[in-house]
Amino acid sequence: MATFRFDPFSQLDHVARELFADTPANSRTPRFMPMDLVKKGESYELTTDLPGVDPKSIDVDIDNGVLTISAERTTTPEHTEGETDGVKWIANERFTGSYRRQVTVGDTVDTEAISADYRNGVLTVTLPFAEKAKSRKVTVNHAESIEAASDEGTADEAIEK
Repeated sequence: MATFRFDPFSQLDHVARELFADTPANSRTPRFMPMDLVKKGESYELTTDLPGVDPKSIDVDIDNGVLTISAERTTTPEHTEGETDGVKWIANERFTGSYRRQVTVGDTVDTEAISADYRNGVLTVTLPFAEKAKSRKVTVNHAESIEAASDEGTADEAIEK
């Protein structure tokens, strides 16, 4: 059985934008972009759906530890609202406009190695861990090893061994 996600507030959001917007209804504010974020090996993987978006309109930027994804979905000229050349809209429910999402990644990500891939309407951004953020084993020194080392030399020499 298929599971369908229904957003009961999408129509209310549309009406509110129409009522309270200072600009015409066709110039919409950026839409929230739902995403999935997983830790996968030595990186994070962010996935978001951007169906119908021209890949050239997708921007992925990082600045001061904040990843910003923005994209634009436009209609083709023959599908603009109103009646032109015998085309009359019956329903216009698919979103056109801009998407925008920001995620704080801090200094845990190697910003020079971030990559993005857009396939079949899905954007995947890979955020490799920074070297200093990777897991590592820390050696625990204890009194016996330091005392034994003091017989052989300084405590600093024992720690280095």
